[in-house]
Amino acid sequence: MELQEKIKYLSERFLSEVIQIRRHIHAHPELSFEEYNTSKFIAGKLTEWGIPFRDGIVKTGIVATIKGKNSSSGTTALRADMDALPITEANEVEYKSKNTGVMHACGHDVHTASLLGVAKILNELKNEFSGTVKLIFQPGEEKAPGGASMMIKEGVLENPKPDSIFAQHVFPSLEAGKVGFKSGKYMASTDEIYLTVKGKGGHAAMKGTYVSPLLIASEVLLELENKFSDCKAPTVLAFGRMHAYGATNIIPDEVKMDGTFRTMEEAWRTEAHRIIGDMCKSKAKIMGGDCEVRIMTGYPALINDEPTTLRAKKSAEEFLGKENVIEIEQRMTGEDFSFFAQKIPACFYRLGTGNKSKGIISGVHTPTFDIDESAIKTGMGLMAWIAVKELK
Repeated sequence: MELQEKIKYLSERFLSEVIQIRRHIHAHPELSFEEYNTSKFIAGKLTEWGIPFRDGIVKTGIVATIKGKNSSSGTTALRADMDALPITEANEVEYKSKNTGVMHACGHDVHTASLLGVAKILNELKNEFSGTVKLIFQPGEEKAPGGASMMIKEGVLENPKPDSIFAQHVFPSLEAGKVGFKSGKYMASTDEIYLTVKGKGGHAAMKGTYVSPLLIASEVLLELENKFSDCKAPTVLAFGRMHAYGATNIIPDEVKMDGTFRTMEEAWRTEAHRIIGDMCKSKAKIMGGDCEVRIMTGYPALINDEPTTLRAKKSAEEFLGKENVIEIEQRMTGEDFSFFAQKIPACFYRLGTGNKSKGIISGVHTPTFDIDESAIKTGMGLMAWIAVKELK
């Protein structure tokens, strides 16, 4: 039996077990950097299967290693994130979250279960491929500064240093059994914008005795919208939260506004930060107030290495058939896998998890998100195949 057929066979053979792994993780979600029980569960499975690993990286992170023949001939890395979101699950399923207010609404349970499936497959076949595979179980993807950046600082990409790294992410708008790839610039950088617009409070009926920070904030928003609505580089500047603690007849002293800035161009990102600060302060000053600007720099843009992505896409076409591999579009969401992509050639691709006929259509970050669990077979099988192809 050819190696590809063996991987497909083992993917089918291990599917029910890996589905149960996914359901256990889904039922016991933990927030970013709090994945202690998840980490223990992963460590337990790796121990049971006789796969060596190192835990305690950024407290809950784990790196397992599978060595094939001639293990020093090359190394590739595979990554899965483990954290959940502060969302109350609305699904009525047997594996519904048991942790009130916490839910795997972004599919990280699928990523972790799939990578454990990959570990079991490759461990069975370690005498049939060359090189070394590093399996990275990462905490804190959903929370800045991002578990990827912290694991890198703790040496996850050393001893040995991988030649390439791959990760997959659930994609509910794509049917289970299919995957999607995008070379080059794929996802945006993610920065948080915090504005404090200051005026002078007072009684609403006493015109001329106060400077309304609400009016200043409104003008600031309009000016920013006009400036950033037609940029040459892909750009998002949007504000989703505003607090003004006044009343119907009370003008407050200040207004707080929180938003996000996203782009795919680092030079423009730096320049935009300066423009935002200058515009906010200038507009507020003209209107008799002031504006404090704090910009928290988040994840960089995710850029898929083109040769690495093309190889992975070709491997996917071999494994799944060309009809099940699609080209996906650039998007303005963010992902801390971008930190890995800054260090070594990387490919971040999408795993179809939807099934319209079964009503599995909810998007990520929603309380009704779920997957067609047949996608897990695709997830672990394809990732195992990509790894061994990368090491040939």
